[in-house]
Amino acid sequence: MAKKRYFCNMNASFSSLLGQWYGAHGRDLPWRRTRDPWLIMLSEVILQQTQVSQGTDYYLRFARRFPTPQLLAEADEEEVMRLWQGLGYYSRARHLHAAAKLIAAAGRFPADYGFVRALPGIGDYTAAAIMSLAFGQPYAVLDGNVQRVLARHFGITEPVDAGEGRKLIRALADEMLDRQHPALYNQAIMDFGALQCKPSAPLCTSCPLGETCFALHHHLVDTLPRKAKRIAVRDRYLTYIYVRTRDGQTLLRRRGSGDIWQGLFEFPLIETAKPLHIDEAEKAVRADFRLSVPALHLVAKDVRHQLTHQRLHADFYSLTLPSAVETLPGRWVPESDLGNYALPRLLEKLLALLPPAEG
Repeated sequence: MAKKRYFCNMNASFSSLLGQWYGAHGRDLPWRRTRDPWLIMLSEVILQQTQVSQGTDYYLRFARRFPTPQLLAEADEEEVMRLWQGLGYYSRARHLHAAAKLIAAAGRFPADYGFVRALPGIGDYTAAAIMSLAFGQPYAVLDGNVQRVLARHFGITEPVDAGEGRKLIRALADEMLDRQHPALYNQAIMDFGALQCKPSAPLCTSCPLGETCFALHHHLVDTLPRKAKRIAVRDRYLTYIYVRTRDGQTLLRRRGSGDIWQGLFEFPLIETAKPLHIDEAEKAVRADFRLSVPALHLVAKDVRHQLTHQRLHADFYSLTLPSAVETLPGRWVPESDLGNYALPRLLEKLLALLPPAEG
């Protein structure tokens, strides 16, 4: 109970100081210039797992092409995935597309938390952000930035991602919310965590909350917030074959469901438990293509690409055929049209290494 009373006594000064800081240092971001719930939702979905610096261009691109949920609902999935290309976590794009269809079917964007929270890809944080920023409703956001500010300032030493620590940080986020100005408060505390109370090298010497910061006074800034979970990263070994013909065709295949990059296009792939030597790769290609093929040419070896739970190791070969073989599974497309197909970021990196076609 002592902690609870302390939090209550701190509420007014905490939110006031955050508001003053935000007035001087808050970021001018394009989605903060609107109260349109669709555009706010669009920004929040794009910024899931994405830095603001990278996500801003994607937000502007989507907002221009799909300024209403109706327009996105009417678009085909290939166009949506193509616009999303390079942003990663592609399930967000599919969820956004599905959510747009539900909003369009409703005829408007309801100011209802239950409706918003039930949309595909919308969790507690995103729903709270939409409800507070678009509709001014008193829902507290709780992302990594907010967790860090609260854990450091109020001395939450329990892991914030499990058990009592998770309950405590959630309750604290709700208690500290300025219910009269939820949008301003939520934006202020998120920016404060992103710019002032940063994960590393926080600006403690100029912090307006320094006098009452538990972590600063107890030398725990570098250790809070604590996390219980450790992400296990597994290695995957991918051998990609860029098949081209002398008349400028290339072979694409579409990834299925149940794995990374669902629905995106890629080049013929061989995945193995360990890296392949070139003779092993050639043998695997012959078995896959079921025909005699020329020798492979190595383009790049062990190109690495990090995902949240996976470390990808890609070998990249090129193979030139006299002409397209229609019996091969996949889609033959002109090489000049590759920009019209959504490819994973890893394949964009590999393509940049590909030498021009001979002749």
